[in-house]
Amino acid sequence: MKRSLLRHLMPIVTVFAVTLAANAETHYKPHIWVGGHAGISLSKISFSPSVSQKMAMASTGALSVKYTEEKMFGIIGELGWAQRGWAENFKETTLSYTRTLSYLNLSVLTQITFGPRRFKCFVNLGPQLSYMIANSISANFDYTNPYSDPQFRTLTARQTAQLTAPMNKKFDYGIAGGLGFEFFAHPRHSVTLEARYYFGLGNILPSSKSDTFGASRNNSIEVSLGYNFRIH
Repeated sequence: MKRSLLRHLMPIVTVFAVTLAANAETHYKPHIWVGGHAGISLSKISFSPSVSQKMAMASTGALSVKYTEEKMFGIIGELGWAQRGWAENFKETTLSYTRTLSYLNLSVLTQITFGPRRFKCFVNLGPQLSYMIANSISANFDYTNPYSDPQFRTLTARQTAQLTAPMNKKFDYGIAGGLGFEFFAHPRHSVTLEARYYFGLGNILPSSKSDTFGASRNNSIEVSLGYNFRIH
């Protein structure tokens, strides 16, 4: 009786053992990566009413920690900086005005990766909180009295309130999303290239009914090169 029972149980035990061994071989171990990235940012402000402007170029970067629990998914925490703002577009003149807003950023991003072992594509998406630490203006005319310049007087229907507006709102928040590539030169070392878009949800200027602008939101495109090292 016992021998007969063992004969029936042995195939089941064998299949169960093989299944456990296969799962042990394919189970993805959690990893922790540390690293950083730096690059350039191209920024504009979504003003309402609109302001004629062009992209302002500045710098961006961050230190990061990434935790990967599954083969295709990870969570990234970033602490970094970004220079945003805007550049006025004075068509057919030599006038120039650029407002640079420097922020410290804290981001929490979900990452989805796909592709072969050595070269992967990834998508990052998540919220970002920012605090303004500096605000500077570069101009080649007296922006506090713009119509004193003959070239400025040739411009029609020009909004000027933003030229001297104080930046009293230090905090900003928004959504960051990026696409990129990661190359693994070694199981513990990788290099990344990412293009990221930041869409601000808060206004950088007062937006009550008595204020000039109903909306003034940060928008930026950031392109950066990064390096990561796996510590676990």
